[in-house]
Amino acid sequence: MVYLGAIIILLTGVAVVKRYEVRMVLFLSGLLMAALAGKPLEAIDAFAKAMVNPGLVTVILTVMGFAYVMKLTQCDAHLVQMLAGLLRQCRPVLIPGAVMVTFVINIALPSAAGCAAAVGAILIPTLMSAGVHPAVAGAAIFAGTIGSVLSPGATHNPFVAKLANMDVLSVIAVHSKTTISAAIIGALVLAALAYLRKEDRGWQKNTGDSVVEQAVFKINFLKAIVPLVPLVMLLLGSKQVHLIPEISVPQAMISGTLLAYLVTRQSPQEISKAFFEAMGSAYAGVMGIIIAAATFTTGMQLIGLTDALIEAMKNSQSIVKLAATFGPFLIAVLCGSGDAATLAFNGAITPHAQHFGLEIAQLGSLAQLTGALGRTMSPLAGAAIICAQLSGVSPMEIAKRNAPGMLIAAIVSMFMLL
Repeated sequence: MVYLGAIIILLTGVAVVKRYEVRMVLFLSGLLMAALAGKPLEAIDAFAKAMVNPGLVTVILTVMGFAYVMKLTQCDAHLVQMLAGLLRQCRPVLIPGAVMVTFVINIALPSAAGCAAAVGAILIPTLMSAGVHPAVAGAAIFAGTIGSVLSPGATHNPFVAKLANMDVLSVIAVHSKTTISAAIIGALVLAALAYLRKEDRGWQKNTGDSVVEQAVFKINFLKAIVPLVPLVMLLLGSKQVHLIPEISVPQAMISGTLLAYLVTRQSPQEISKAFFEAMGSAYAGVMGIIIAAATFTTGMQLIGLTDALIEAMKNSQSIVKLAATFGPFLIAVLCGSGDAATLAFNGAITPHAQHFGLEIAQLGSLAQLTGALGRTMSPLAGAAIICAQLSGVSPMEIAKRNAPGMLIAAIVSMFMLL
């Protein structure tokens, strides 16, 4: 039976790589394994249980609602313009600076594709006008989209927090230094390669409309700080800092949404509509994958594959490290999304981390981070395609410039976290 499960897992990976609908693939694979084990209804019960998981639903939906409100009110655009203005004054660190600016904004706006569109529309022309090669300009923005790994509303932080019985910010604290280090490594390697290839200077300046538009954009600093307010509230109220009473993620995001209304005076009806539509979209997209992954991991458990994997890994901690690092990483490179592989690993293996002498938060965080790093060197990722369109090159040109830095960052992350 275990061998049948292994074949199904292999076929599942092939289907994900071939870009079949991820939720459908995970659900059907889990249901098939449960059926072979003679317990198909248990997989459906797991599906239903994941639908109403309060620790995940409330966090993810409110974060995405807030992000949509930031787009509606253009607070995100003002934040991008403010940081871009600071970046233009620092020519020597233009490329790594662009990566880190995107990284910071991606924490507040956790959608990789959405962040790439918002930031790339400003920073890619800025880099190109400074003589940076278009592919490097696009790669810099794409590299920064691992910032969402530090977001309280990112898919995996609340997922791992639930497994570890921890609050979300405590999970983020486990991997924050490693994630920031990974971003810095990616930024510095990209900048170094651009310097060696002479792609950091000398490209003909872009004098197109987008550059002219950003020059006349009038920054409203109140609007610019609104996207950062919920993050500051969560940080100050966290157990690690505790300067103010502890604040939940939904409280912070809804407070930020109300602040956006007070600052921008946007129609409250429009803000309400955007917030709730975003929650629906987040449930269908992000929660949908989590729900399907719950069915998949239940199927693995019922058919005996999870226990077999745990037994195989018990005698070698190095196998677990390599699996957590390069499993999600490679699948993400091949399919353009780290979510499916990471959720499958975290659902099946991470709950048993103590069997391998590891903590759940450590193992889950590593899988999350390496999945994001793999996605950030995939030409199939939505953010890569957006950056390619904005810079006028192919997604492959962008992906291959990020590849060395992301690979080095993944290896360093493994040693830092485990």
